[in-house]
Amino acid sequence: MKKTIMLLFSLMLIVSLALAGCSSNDKTDVSQQENGDGPIKIKVFAPQNAETDLETNSFTKLAEEKFNLDLEWQTTTFDTTSASEVRNIALASGDFPDLFLLIPWVDQFSQTDLLRYGKQGVILPLNDLIDNYAPNIKKVLENHPYYKSMAAAPDGNIYGLPQLNECFHCSYGNKLWLNSKWMEKLNLQTPSTPEELKKVLKAFKTQDPNGNGKQDEVPLSGSPGLIESSVIPYLMNGFIYDDARSRLLLENGKVDFAANKEEWKQGLAYIKSLYDEGLIDKGAFSQNTEALQKTGNNADAQILGAATSMHPSIFVTESEYQNDYDAIAPLNGPNSAYATYNFPSSPGGTFVLTSNASEEAQIAAIKLVDYMFTQEGQIRSHFGEEDVSWRKPQEGDVAIEEGAEPILAQIPSKEGEEPRNDNWGSMAQYYQPRDFRDGWIQSTDIYSSAGYERRLQEATHLYEGKEPSEVFPHWAIWIDPAVADEVAMIRTNIEDYIEQNSLQFITGSKDLETEWDAYVEGFEQLNLKRYLEIMQESYDNSNL
Repeated sequence: MKKTIMLLFSLMLIVSLALAGCSSNDKTDVSQQENGDGPIKIKVFAPQNAETDLETNSFTKLAEEKFNLDLEWQTTTFDTTSASEVRNIALASGDFPDLFLLIPWVDQFSQTDLLRYGKQGVILPLNDLIDNYAPNIKKVLENHPYYKSMAAAPDGNIYGLPQLNECFHCSYGNKLWLNSKWMEKLNLQTPSTPEELKKVLKAFKTQDPNGNGKQDEVPLSGSPGLIESSVIPYLMNGFIYDDARSRLLLENGKVDFAANKEEWKQGLAYIKSLYDEGLIDKGAFSQNTEALQKTGNNADAQILGAATSMHPSIFVTESEYQNDYDAIAPLNGPNSAYATYNFPSSPGGTFVLTSNASEEAQIAAIKLVDYMFTQEGQIRSHFGEEDVSWRKPQEGDVAIEEGAEPILAQIPSKEGEEPRNDNWGSMAQYYQPRDFRDGWIQSTDIYSSAGYERRLQEATHLYEGKEPSEVFPHWAIWIDPAVADEVAMIRTNIEDYIEQNSLQFITGSKDLETEWDAYVEGFEQLNLKRYLEIMQESYDNSNL
């Protein structure tokens, strides 16, 4: 019912914008723009949370004044489903805005969307605008080849700009966090191999590390609710590389597949051995992250020994337990010691101009986003006002990365403080390269809330560079709209097949020895060969 109401509201909003677009006042504004007598009106579609009012936001006001703009906002919520629905309804109606400013983790144009709408003429290529009016974007495209591969379609056109946000700890999200308090109490050494990890987990299960006299400890848990919280990728990487997403491999430019290899079978056998001995939580393969956190926050006693996750706050929020977990490096397995790598920026379009935008609006909009590609513009648009939401470095400040020059320190909100409404937040993260993020100031106490990002930074160094020399670059792969639906169906079927069979092999409902061959043959029925052909062609056509 709630979803239906939201949909009706969205349709009413679009109709109202259409009527507004036909009003005499709007015609006057356009006339003023053509004569250069008034600000340039741009209709913008954007997500907005409860703490932000984009209409009155102080960065909005700065942008309007700086670039002679009148930004007319059409907003949606941070709910991913409704945001996508409202965007698609607007596009289908023909009465779409001049500009989409989106947030990758809420909603954005996929690369296939960009190709499809670009060929239809609904959205505009940005190449000439960038060449003529956006020197900062142009410089980034020239100096960051992988960013250009995300932004430029195989036909060479840039139909939308993705954000470049080089979050270091996000690049290696599939980490294992061990309870260091228990390790110390039981006098255990940090495990470096699958068998050593098994011994640690056995000790957690049998030696009462929480000291309550009960065997209530959960040695290892996780959740499929987040890719980074699945227990399989971290454990599998000691046997064969698991990218946790496509299960695609790349060697000498040839696309291959991991989940039908003998090494994958060995990895499943190891994970099954942990499961059979009660060392992996049964819920780890089915529970959501809320259930995982309930285990991590157990009120009666600390019961969680280890968890797979990007960072500890995902599986434990209680301050009493929060600081007890430390990341360990990838395991040296019989075949490999890989870490799952994922390019931290999401491919797709978050800045997209449509055919409804006037030439003046196009130029003004590209100049605005080009400003956000400067350090000044990035700080102001993402962090807010100086000495309100952030401050310059002071004596004694230390950057998050050892040896980096401090750039800024965020000023946390005080309890009960009114929303500052002075920035565009995640919508403005257009250019945050690693050297910029490395300059963020953090407390040197990694177990304090003010030092949490440093804790993640240090943990991620254990994983850095442990990926294969070639990783399938799914962030730079453009799928032709003509085969997009086919690819989506095959991919979904293959991913579901892998997850279902992995669970069955691990829990014993399928026998690894007698039913493995049938499992491998099953990929033929799922058109794996065709899928690999399309992925190979897409990789060959990429701008890498």
